[in-house]
Amino acid sequence: MCGRFVILSSPEVFRATYGYAERPNFPARHNVAPTQPVAVVTAEHGRRRFALMRWGFLPAWVKDPADFPLIVNARIETAAEKPSFRNALRYRRCIVLADGFYEWRRGAGRGQAPFLIRRADGGPMALAGLWETWSGPDGSEIDTAAIVTCAANGMLAALHERMPAILGLEAVAGWLDLRAVEAGAAAGLCRPCPDEWLTLTPADPRVNDHRNDDPGLLSAPAAPSPAPVRPEAQGRLL
Repeated sequence: MCGRFVILSSPEVFRATYGYAERPNFPARHNVAPTQPVAVVTAEHGRRRFALMRWGFLPAWVKDPADFPLIVNARIETAAEKPSFRNALRYRRCIVLADGFYEWRRGAGRGQAPFLIRRADGGPMALAGLWETWSGPDGSEIDTAAIVTCAANGMLAALHERMPAILGLEAVAGWLDLRAVEAGAAAGLCRPCPDEWLTLTPADPRVNDHRNDDPGLLSAPAAPSPAPVRPEAQGRLL
């Protein structure tokens, strides 16, 4: 699954990587959490577009969001069958801008430190996503998105059985090509990425609190140095 991720590359790097025309300016994020705005790339009439959406997918047919569970991930194996995702897989696929994500060891207790997973080459990590526009009875609209997940690869299987679908650049083109790539073929692009694409390092337990968002979250805190032994104490030990 994917419940937190990071955005570290500059806006210029993301724009060059995905080829959208807009020139957004946004800060680095070290602990993106559900319900927060996320940056995505969509394709409309063959043109790539940058957009901000709420992380938490709302199908168009939902009457009251308060009565609908928060959906942050979509399982690719069942997306074509689920009423929530079926139309989005056909017509509203996106890439969620990210540079890495956090994962916790399966079955770990509350407060367990997470791991940070990034691309080994340090480049942006293209996370497959689905999006939908929800319209309220008052005419208001909310663009919402979910991150697509697939089975974990060998590296991540020790932590969790699921992982976000991470796409290579060629697969990004197919995922966003709504005109030439139908839903079944698009789903086939979402498979466990090769282990060698990724690195895995311990992160700071402060990631568990979504209010924390600073560069220190990216690595585990250094162990405290042992207190020096005073000379008189050394003498008593002899």
